[in-house]
Amino acid sequence: MTDVGSEEFDDEQGSLGEYEGDRNEAGERHGQGKAVLPNGDTYQGAYENGKRYGQGTYKFKNGARYIGEWYMNLKHGQGIFYYPDGSKYEGSWVDDQRQGHGFYTYPNGDTYDGEWLQHQRHGQGTYTHHDSGSQYMGRWIMGKMESAGELIHLNHRYKGNFVNNNPSGPGKYVFDIGCEQHGEYLQKDQQDKGDAEEDEPALTTALKWKPKALTGFSVWANENSAPSGTSASSSKYKTS
Repeated sequence: MTDVGSEEFDDEQGSLGEYEGDRNEAGERHGQGKAVLPNGDTYQGAYENGKRYGQGTYKFKNGARYIGEWYMNLKHGQGIFYYPDGSKYEGSWVDDQRQGHGFYTYPNGDTYDGEWLQHQRHGQGTYTHHDSGSQYMGRWIMGKMESAGELIHLNHRYKGNFVNNNPSGPGKYVFDIGCEQHGEYLQKDQQDKGDAEEDEPALTTALKWKPKALTGFSVWANENSAPSGTSASSSKYKTS
């Protein structure tokens, strides 16, 4: 999903609009107040020297809503954003962008719980698919699965490294029945599907699993650096 257009403000400064509330000696909005912007958006909350500053609620005419902290007219600190498509983000904001730790619920019920940078999944995080219950737990870099991680399904999991959203190189499948299959993922005929939702990983078949050995449970060499997560069996996640 994308939230482009959901967080654009009609700047109150330099436009009349309507305002009821406290002002400072210079006549600037300062303290608690309510503003109705010319485009129909509203803001109710704290101001400091004419800027949204502190706790406040901004309601967009398209149905979106932000409840949380502000700094110099920007979403900054902890807050909740309700998007018009039914999705929701609850967590940290920096300079109007999702950044730090946050929890995102997508329109289809999928969730992401983890770190963000500049509106994108970045750092450690867990993406859970609502329909299947499958999860990816591991490292993200600018919205893509990278480095050590796990893909977890109902009765098995895949543990290995990821490159550009795909399992890549040596790894292993761990089955609940008490065995492991070690092998290697080869990325063949990889294509970028442009019809997937922008923010939601979608499975596509684009990898080849080359099994090498079947053993009992063992300790994976990179286990200490790999978070727990979802299974990929010959599959690929596409994210943005």
